Amino acid sequence: MTAIADRTQDRSEPIPGSASDPPAVEVVVPVHNEDRDLDASVRRLYAYLLTEFPFTARVTIADNASTDGTWAAACRLATELPGVRALRLAEKGRGRALHAVWSGSDATVLAYMDVDLSTDLAALSPLVAPLLSGHSDVAIGTRLARTARVMRGPKRELISRGYNLLLHATLATRFSDAQCGFKAIRADRARLLLPYVADTGWFFDTELLVLAERAGLRIHEVPVDWTDDPDSRVDLIPTAVADLKGIVRVARGLSSGRIPVASLRAAAGRGAGEAPIGLAAQALRFAAIGMLSTLAYLVLYLLLRTGMSAQPANALALLVTAVGNTAANRRYTFSVRGPVGAVRHQVQGLVVFAAALTLTAAALAALHAVVAHPSRLAEVAVLVVANLAATALRFGLLRTWVFRPRQRLSGGAAVLSPATPDTGVGNAGMGAGVGATGVGNVGLGNAGMGAIAGGAR
Repeated sequence: MTAIADRTQDRSEPIPGSASDPPAVEVVVPVHNEDRDLDASVRRLYAYLLTEFPFTARVTIADNASTDGTWAAACRLATELPGVRALRLAEKGRGRALHAVWSGSDATVLAYMDVDLSTDLAALSPLVAPLLSGHSDVAIGTRLARTARVMRGPKRELISRGYNLLLHATLATRFSDAQCGFKAIRADRARLLLPYVADTGWFFDTELLVLAERAGLRIHEVPVDWTDDPDSRVDLIPTAVADLKGIVRVARGLSSGRIPVASLRAAAGRGAGEAPIGLAAQALRFAAIGMLSTLAYLVLYLLLRTGMSAQPANALALLVTAVGNTAANRRYTFSVRGPVGAVRHQVQGLVVFAAALTLTAAALAALHAVVAHPSRLAEVAVLVVANLAATALRFGLLRTWVFRPRQRLSGGAAVLSPATPDTGVGNAGMGAGVGATGVGNVGLGNAGMGAIAGGAR
């Protein structure tokens, strides 16, 4: 934390601007060697904030160790556009840039977006409004919701979905999209979590969201319209390796207690709570239930086999034990209690059963194709092997599909309640001045934003 704060002092000369009351929202645009796109993107964002955004705002360009003309372009924009400032960090890293700016911000809500503006800016108001109203603590854009409109190639789609499935499986996460470069957090919640976020690169987002979720914070999700940037600077292989290392580090921190989840929950006013059951614990519980289910299945199969052929006996035994297996895993492995969703879980469990049936039926068919009249022992041996494969399949589907916690997504623009407490949304003046840190802190006030008193337009 101290090292990052110290790096914020490594800047160019102060950017002249005008002082104002703290803005409601600070939008950070982290950049590294983006001189080609920076000017057009910031001017587009600035125009949107002036004409369509209903809250006071500040734009901060966070240049992290660019070696091209990015810093010069950032300085020009900060000089020309009231409400825009530029900061320069000596070291590279998107996470480092966000950590530095957010740690020192005086805004109520802290947001960031990628410089390519892949996300439609119309999603910015519904992103920050629940945070300003106090309804939610963190907000993320999601490209993986059903109502999101996404234009990108199959390769990036597969990578994105695979990464988020990996997070669900390893860290028991519930949010849908960790990587969308369009997020916001209440400043008080950022001050709580940032000291425990160690990553300075692309994994910063994921680590912050995992900590927020474990601390019991409410994460608001907004389906976005998103267009892939063909000139994306993300280097997939090194980023993937860094993300995997980050997942391992965070998992160790959670299991060892290095990340003080209980303290974070207490500081956030969430109480001790019940942390999500980790992958290892879930796997052990699932295995125990699976062993009992397999024994019950084999006993039932042998009993049924005395009066019917192999395939019907297999199907009926598997169906009966599948219903019991789903109910037991619902209660003990995935800690889902109560009647809500029970019918849906059993229906989805039957789909999982169908997949397991396909595996075991295929194994039996293969055995009978090779051996005309196999012994009961041979049938049982083949079914045990097939059930091991079916068990792995069932665990994956139950964890990532059937019992994956659902989150309510925002389908449209959120608005602030007229009874919303004062959040700094109001009459931010435009008087000239220079911030105390030597960096121009410029707020976009009502003079350029239009009327705000009625809430979100």
